Amino acid sequence: MHQLPILRFSLAVYCALFILFLYAPFIVMGILSFQAGPEGGPQFPIIEWSTYWYQHVLGFAPPSRVAPLPIGEALVRSLTLAFATMVVSTVLGTLTAQAFRRKFKGSNIMFYLVVLGMMVPGVLLGLGMALVAREAGISPTWWGTAFVLHVVYTYPFAFLVMLAIFNRFDPAVEEAAWALGVPPGRTFRKVTFPMIFPGVLSAMLFAFTLSYDEFPRTLFTGGSDVTMPLAIYGTFAVEIHPNLFAFGVLTTLFSFALLTVYGLLMTASVRKGRSKASGIQEDIT
Repeated sequence: MHQLPILRFSLAVYCALFILFLYAPFIVMGILSFQAGPEGGPQFPIIEWSTYWYQHVLGFAPPSRVAPLPIGEALVRSLTLAFATMVVSTVLGTLTAQAFRRKFKGSNIMFYLVVLGMMVPGVLLGLGMALVAREAGISPTWWGTAFVLHVVYTYPFAFLVMLAIFNRFDPAVEEAAWALGVPPGRTFRKVTFPMIFPGVLSAMLFAFTLSYDEFPRTLFTGGSDVTMPLAIYGTFAVEIHPNLFAFGVLTTLFSFALLTVYGLLMTASVRKGRSKASGIQEDIT
């Protein structure tokens, strides 16, 4: 009993150090992004604080020897690719998880075939896709071959999320709707989908974020039109400037904004589901 407070204190210290280790790169990146410009590379400690590099990223700074980051069109490609991947992967993951609610012949093999896309290393999968496309005479593009690999990679994540949601789903609710003569399609729209919507949001978030910053699969199959991670890598490989850190901070804030929207939608969905729980029978008839 006397060792319990010591154990709790040790676990608290360990968790604090672990969180600090996780977020240390972001902290360092944030500090270095506020150094003065337009000359010089990353330096620490900061001699003079400035928001120059944020202005440089947003295009408000005057021209200097440091070229602007080539992220304009690349960012649009990444967002477009991530959105398309999110839609396709979420739909496929939801439909596949719905099919796995009942045991069928070959379900075990099919399960491992689905999750294989997230287990194979991205470099090998990207290289294999590039070789297949070359043999088939297909030119690699970010909206073609890269999109296929992004779906192959994110689809298993969406599937596993929805599979966990369906495992907690009470089928008696659907059976009550069917007993009232409601068609299966209307039952899914009015009963099943509102109840699994929080899981759908989670699957969408997984698919979008995984596709948004995917690098190895896009490297081999994206073609000449690079996405944002490839554009940043190309700049980083030549010379490091604080504008990269400023862009990293802005990208992280964008991720936090996505999480905020996700949280708001999740809260609204849960509240709406609770308010309608008592009136399901009236809603479906």
